[in-house]
Amino acid sequence: MLAFFGFCTIAVLLLLIMTKRTSVIVALVAVPIIFGLLAGLGPHLGEYMMKGLKGVAPTGIMLTFAILYFSVMNDAGMFDPIIKGIIRFGGRDPIKIVIGTGLIAMLAHLDGSGASTFLICIPAMLPIYEQLGIDKRILACMAALGAGTMNVVPWGGPALRAATSLQLEMSSLFNPVIPALGAGLISVLVIGFFLGKKEKLRIVNVGATIDVDYVVEESDEVKALKRPKLFLFNVALTIAAIVTLVMGIIPLPAVFVVALAIALVVNYPNVKTQQDRITAHGKAAILMVAIIFAAGIFTGILKGSGMIKALAETLVAVVPQSLGGHLPVLTAITSMPASLLFDPDSYYFGVLPVLASAAEALGVNAVEIARAAILGQMTTGFPVSPLTASTFLLVGLAGVDLADHQKKTIPLAFLVTIIMTVVAIITGAFRI
Repeated sequence: MLAFFGFCTIAVLLLLIMTKRTSVIVALVAVPIIFGLLAGLGPHLGEYMMKGLKGVAPTGIMLTFAILYFSVMNDAGMFDPIIKGIIRFGGRDPIKIVIGTGLIAMLAHLDGSGASTFLICIPAMLPIYEQLGIDKRILACMAALGAGTMNVVPWGGPALRAATSLQLEMSSLFNPVIPALGAGLISVLVIGFFLGKKEKLRIVNVGATIDVDYVVEESDEVKALKRPKLFLFNVALTIAAIVTLVMGIIPLPAVFVVALAIALVVNYPNVKTQQDRITAHGKAAILMVAIIFAAGIFTGILKGSGMIKALAETLVAVVPQSLGGHLPVLTAITSMPASLLFDPDSYYFGVLPVLASAAEALGVNAVEIARAAILGQMTTGFPVSPLTASTFLLVGLAGVDLADHQKKTIPLAFLVTIIMTVVAIITGAFRI
């Protein structure tokens, strides 16, 4: 009976989220409570919910301060000199320009926001593409591949959702996939080389290399926030924060709490300015954190009640034992195409727990399923998915048709996921 109520809970959750009948937060909280009451679990729901909330608290803390930190770094102009340098590096050479596009997308996506990445990358590069006659589908493609691959980072939405859904330590989830992520980023640049080379052959008269200025209209208010003299300090602080995060020198939730405090004091000593920066970026942080804690309610009830276990046992009963060890690889291979079918909340909170529980029943560690999932599901897949608003922002800014963008980018995004999957297998992130 628990399997039935678990199936109903997940099915209704997917239906409500994918049809946008309710907000994600409402669906994550209301649906498990309703079916928990119908299953006669009323007296225990509070206990399950609190356990779920405690399990996701570290993830929520890290996410809040990571968003604020990288937003403050963007305000201070930490990315500007690097982006200018990449654009000047490209000059009028299509190969360098296309590779530079990927690099800018990777860099801009350090804050984990697809919208801000495309707002930085596309307007900066579009005039150059138009001037030289480079296919704008390549601009959209490279921005998508760079941002999508970089979205594997631990403060990105997919990794946070996976860790929240399965209540995993972020270091145990992310650190083993670092080599795969590195291979993915390199593969994006290699793809950029071949795309640029093809365009260079197509364009008849490229001309000599000249300097191209990075010009973006900025308001006086935005200019007043820039701290060019603190560029080296901000870069060093960011590198230190990321190294500390990966090495686990201090507890993960504390890394960006400390980094944000240092960044605010050094860049904006004025207390009012500090408060203004937090207020300016608080909306984005609060929305994501609210989803994380709502997911804590959802996973707390489903796991505490035994619904997930019952569903997994049902799935295991129909899955051949011989396929058990291959579930991580199957998850990785299907993760990128799954972005076209499931939005991140549906997949990571609805589908992933069942896959992970079934894998555990078949002798596979759940964390391997999570690692496999983040190699494609709303990472390489998010900038081509019609389920994400940033996809439409990308094609709109680049001036390309969605169908043309998908036709160009989906095979390459899938290729990047396959490359990361192979490296993850070789390095032992998950078994084959």
